[in-house]
Amino acid sequence: MIELLTAWSGKIADALWGNELTLIALLGTGLYLTIRIGFIQIRGFRHAINLIGGRYSSHKDTGEVSHFQALSAALSATVGTGNIAGVATAISLGGPGALFWMWMTAFFGMATKFTECTLALQFREVSRDGEIAGGPMYTLLNGLKMKRTAIVFAVFALIASFGIGNMVQANSVVDGIRYIYPPVGELSWLIGIVMAVLVGLVIIGGIKRIAKVASVLVPFMATIYIAAALIVLANSYEAIPAAFATIFEAALNPWVVGGAAVGEAIRWGVARGLFSNEAGLGSSPMAHAAARTNEPVREGLVAMMEPFIDTIVICTLTGLVIIVTGSYIDRPDDLVGAALTAHAFSQSLGNAGALVVGIGLSLFAFSTIIAWSYYGDRSARFLFGEAAVMPYRVLYTIVVAFGAPVPLQLVWNLADTTNILMALPNLIGLILLAGLVKKMKNDYFSKSQERTQ
Repeated sequence: MIELLTAWSGKIADALWGNELTLIALLGTGLYLTIRIGFIQIRGFRHAINLIGGRYSSHKDTGEVSHFQALSAALSATVGTGNIAGVATAISLGGPGALFWMWMTAFFGMATKFTECTLALQFREVSRDGEIAGGPMYTLLNGLKMKRTAIVFAVFALIASFGIGNMVQANSVVDGIRYIYPPVGELSWLIGIVMAVLVGLVIIGGIKRIAKVASVLVPFMATIYIAAALIVLANSYEAIPAAFATIFEAALNPWVVGGAAVGEAIRWGVARGLFSNEAGLGSSPMAHAAARTNEPVREGLVAMMEPFIDTIVICTLTGLVIIVTGSYIDRPDDLVGAALTAHAFSQSLGNAGALVVGIGLSLFAFSTIIAWSYYGDRSARFLFGEAAVMPYRVLYTIVVAFGAPVPLQLVWNLADTTNILMALPNLIGLILLAGLVKKMKNDYFSKSQERTQ
């Protein structure tokens, strides 16, 4: 039965992600918003960094968490298996050129993130006790009066939370620990139970506790992983220029690598890039909606740094390590995903390389689990009311324990499918409200010249 479900769900996921129209809708929306809003990812970049650093913030503003904590909570969801396994999959199936197209999704995705998170702040709801609820479902409901479309988004986001946010990541934690100590693979059920307890201790406290944990965990894990990648690149610094040349040629020169190869680079680069940074999926606006600010544009600027950090920084380092070490060439057929990344790091760092990937994969996946729990409970609240939040958190915690040992491919198929289905309602809202966001952006930057410095 499971084999049949895996086969059918795989066909559906392939049809959605392998469909040019899907990729055009996601990447095209980012291109449209980039032009419509005036290349905000360039104009607002410096100001966004200042905002993350704590400038222009006030504890008197409405919200539950700081700019940095909101960004950390959202990053803890996006910085995950996509940065380790996703990049390797894109390169192994689409060639080195796939990395270029991941960059494109990040650049245009910055405008998408800015738009969806600005709208999340604009149309969020604040309860009497100060608790925040926001995200695409509230944008669709309060901004466009599209209640049915809002419900569709919330339903698929709720389902997706158990897939991409829960079981996929629980599997990845087991994989990460297995790299460090292979015999542990036989005890995946025990890892699942331990992980469920740890997740429960965090998520029962809601967004404030999630944000506090994420604001410590995300910088820590990112620093270790980035440092290890930079050491590998320093050891092979003479190969870096050739690696970039290979990336650009494989991505843009069909006369050398062939039209089919360029097509595969586009397909896998865009698909894995969007999967990694989640631009347009509508997930991270739910975390950013809780930010402590009365200026929606400010949080939009903070949010647009997600694709930059996730894809242009971390995914690029992973990709370069795989390319400069030559690990993607003449690799065994079973060496894909995280295993390929671990192999690439090991080429330069030995056993320590596999250790870094194993620890990184485990921490990245764990942080994604706790962040996605918040996305799911906001969706449950929207659909069923506040009373549904705590039962959802308990169920989510239990699923972590069961998710660790289940067949991974079936979970990935379901995750891919629900991600696309939750993105489509969100994209409708972004396109219809792009004019409002442009006006809000212009008003914000016209208030004070200081904000552009």
